Amino acid sequence: MSKLLFSHSYFYRFDPKQWATKQPYPPLGTITAAAQMREMGHEVALFDTCLVEDETGLLPRLETFQPNYLVLYDDGFNYLTKMCLTNMREAAFRMAQMAKARGIPVIVSSSDSTDHFEQYLDEGADYIILGEGEATLQELIDTLNSGTSSVDRVSGLAYRKAGKTVKTPKRPVLRDLDNLPMAAWDLVDVEPYRQIWIEGNGYFSLNVATTRGCPFKCNWCAKPIYGNRYNSRSPDHVLHEIAWLLENYQPDHFWMCDDIFGLKPQWVQQFRNKVNETDLRFRYKIQSRADLLVKEDTIDALGESGLHEVWIGAESGSQKILDAMDKGTKLEQIYEATRLLKKKGIRVCFFLQFGYLGENQEDIRKTIDMVLELMPDNIGISVSYPLPGTKFYEIVKEELSAKANWTDSDDLDMMFEGTYSSEYYKRLHRYVHKVYRRKQGLLAMKGILKPNNWSAPQLRSMLATAYYAPAALVDARKLERLAQVK
Repeated sequence: MSKLLFSHSYFYRFDPKQWATKQPYPPLGTITAAAQMREMGHEVALFDTCLVEDETGLLPRLETFQPNYLVLYDDGFNYLTKMCLTNMREAAFRMAQMAKARGIPVIVSSSDSTDHFEQYLDEGADYIILGEGEATLQELIDTLNSGTSSVDRVSGLAYRKAGKTVKTPKRPVLRDLDNLPMAAWDLVDVEPYRQIWIEGNGYFSLNVATTRGCPFKCNWCAKPIYGNRYNSRSPDHVLHEIAWLLENYQPDHFWMCDDIFGLKPQWVQQFRNKVNETDLRFRYKIQSRADLLVKEDTIDALGESGLHEVWIGAESGSQKILDAMDKGTKLEQIYEATRLLKKKGIRVCFFLQFGYLGENQEDIRKTIDMVLELMPDNIGISVSYPLPGTKFYEIVKEELSAKANWTDSDDLDMMFEGTYSSEYYKRLHRYVHKVYRRKQGLLAMKGILKPNNWSAPQLRSMLATAYYAPAALVDARKLERLAQVK
């Protein structure tokens, strides 16, 4: 048996935008893989990079634990790891080099290394796990420990042999997720996460994954780990984990960190029924699609099981752009889903994306109009970001410059020749937030006039209007000028 030191390359502090939200989550995918290897009899430890200042803390862990292998295993459930941010990539390289300098073999499993395995091999990694990692890691360690030279028989790997890169056949995805052990939560120091959440948000949230993969074909969405297959845990299995987390860590809230929550027919109804059979009470948020949220029965089941907030991949208010993205949703579904969710008292939030191929001023205006008409409870704005393995990437890859990845999640540079410049889209990002917050303030003013309807959030929103109203006008003028310049 071996000693495996697990780590990952998501340094929350390296991403100022995310650090400011004070909403860090433990590396769920990492500690799930660690639990699997521990179940196989290996000794495991964790160097959790999420909350540390930098990667130098790895050195004492290497010295004290003296692992047989360093396993850099990113949390594939965290959508931020799919963005392949260069801050995180460079930190992974430095950690790999620390281990190599001490003669410790390095195994890497991440979205970025799957897409750029040659770079990771150049920087000291010995083996790159391509795609879903647990079964490949287990077989690789068993093979290495056996002393044979048959690593080429392990599916889902990239490595170097006699100076040449070898890439083995793709490994099938796991189907029965209930067979996986519960994540090794004991490896995580949960208390600092709790403190940051309470300080920044007034409550504490933990992450749970109920599925893997997404069967939809949005042509800009990279799925290097779990792919286009969709496999689900059973409601009983999920609730067992939730009950354990509630008993041991007392979170106030959960993020169901699936790409798509509850897609399997009748899963959310079964989940609701199982929750009702227990005395468990909890709130949670999900990510979903508008076309999955237009049935009142589905929304009822979600709300009755504790759904507090749903983030919808709305992307655009232009049907032309949604069709160009192969999104597969209709504008009327965004409107209907928002109406139903609000009717049931569930917070609805939009992911929005500007800068997609062919987008013009009319498409941008339609998106802003949609936001101001529907007034979701929150919005997240990005620009189109080409990642390897997507149809979108193949279309624009000849236009990509030396900088093909963002430094952090607030970078927002255009990586390809869009309709407008990076400066335009960065200004648009600010403008949309300001006109949205301005309307929130105006709505708060209307509500504040009603008897017994005073609240601190409303007062803050109303006061902020004094800033957002003139600031939005300034941004609008700058956007007009930037639209004329490529």
